[in-house]
Amino acid sequence: MSPLIFDLSKNPSVASHFVAEMRNITVQNDRMRFRRNMERLGEILAYELSKHLPYNSIEVETPLGIAHSKTVSKPIVLATILRAGLPLHQGLLNYFDGAESAFVSAYRKHHKDGTFEIKLEYLSCPNLDGKILIIADPMMATGASMVVAAKQLVEHGTPAEIHFVTAIAASPGLEYVRRMYPKAGIWMGAMDEELTAKSYIVPGLGDAGDLAYGEKTQY
Repeated sequence: MSPLIFDLSKNPSVASHFVAEMRNITVQNDRMRFRRNMERLGEILAYELSKHLPYNSIEVETPLGIAHSKTVSKPIVLATILRAGLPLHQGLLNYFDGAESAFVSAYRKHHKDGTFEIKLEYLSCPNLDGKILIIADPMMATGASMVVAAKQLVEHGTPAEIHFVTAIAASPGLEYVRRMYPKAGIWMGAMDEELTAKSYIVPGLGDAGDLAYGEKTQY
């Protein structure tokens, strides 16, 4: 597969409305709407991604005859970084409803000097040999979480393809993921150019996990 970078915002659609609502500090007060918008974005990105998957030709028997159709030729595994990735994962799963799932618990461990490292505490994953691996995280800021997750996931087998799916990407994160996985596809709802000194996306949308599920205590 040739590498592909897909930015949904390049062609305005109803997805642009969903992203706008997710960014809006007033609409963000409705957690259910935030989660639903993230889920719907996942559905749209799943549809766009599906256009670039490998397919087999099949014959399907109908009550009136035989229909010639196509179906994805390789099994799909949807991998999600907890907890923020769950609504995006559900959107992908709504469309790739026969997929297996993998879950990664990764978070930023902050240090007093302002730096941080990605800590991985838990991973659940099926065998990945020959399968299509789709890794979802709503925010691709530095890209470090996705890269750490991908490195751990591929210890469970060698996927035929790797795709990264995110709601908002920042240019530095996009370039880092491309450098580390040059053959992977990257699918995003929108891209922002900047990061703050603490590596948060500007303008971004805030903390996707907190907006979806409530504020957490940081340790």
